Amino acid sequence: MAEITAAMVKSLREKTQLPMMECKKALVQSEGDEEKAIEILRKSGKAKMSGRTDRETAEGRIEVFKGSNGATAMIEIQCESAPVATNSQFVELAKNLAKQLAEGPGAATPEELLAQGDLQLQFDDLMNKIREVFKLKRIVRVEGSVGSYVHHDAKTGVLLEVEGSNDEVANQICMQICAMRPQAVSSDDLDPEVLKKEREIAEEQTRNANAGKPDNIIAKIVDGRVKAVLKEICLVDQAFIMDSSKSVGQVAQEGGLKLKKFYRWGVGC
Repeated sequence: MAEITAAMVKSLREKTQLPMMECKKALVQSEGDEEKAIEILRKSGKAKMSGRTDRETAEGRIEVFKGSNGATAMIEIQCESAPVATNSQFVELAKNLAKQLAEGPGAATPEELLAQGDLQLQFDDLMNKIREVFKLKRIVRVEGSVGSYVHHDAKTGVLLEVEGSNDEVANQICMQICAMRPQAVSSDDLDPEVLKKEREIAEEQTRNANAGKPDNIIAKIVDGRVKAVLKEICLVDQAFIMDSSKSVGQVAQEGGLKLKKFYRWGVGC
């Protein structure tokens, strides 16, 4: 059997960032062959982490990448702790995933994306080094004109599909979506059950506060209350955060944009 020297162990540790004793054990098992030792450590690490997949992954980051091919991608990758979410290697992995999704052939699921190139290897190796569970939670890719925004802490991200070309306005509206949390682009896009529920609540509140008033007056008050709710939950009806004298719909129209659909993701929600 080949002698396992301290220099060999040190070299393997520098390449894998794993504990010295694990590196030495792998070298012994591989009879000093460093490449085989790396493979052993990868398999061992993956086996160890597979037994920890039930651990909570409450931290992570959102990453967006605009490809030169006209596609834009957003991914959410989760981990267990806040320090790992800002780890430079974890950030790089997130960027690589988003870039591949945008510029590659596309993917319908996180598993499909990880199967492309060496992404699964990057994912598994870093998870093994850091010793935390990672989850590629969700992915989306949008073709055509898109606005985007990722909050400074990378915990919230927005993609906005639009017709027209005005990146500045589209990105500003993405900031609006991030801050004001609309439920839909317009009332036409709302789940009918949501609209029905809001009207029921408004009617009950109005009748309780205006007992004895005729039904036609009650109906007008209810309509007013429902409109007030729509101004909060529908993007086009919200007051624009950068100029409250205008609605988002007005700002979009002035910017030559038609708002189609948005994705607002928060890490873990």
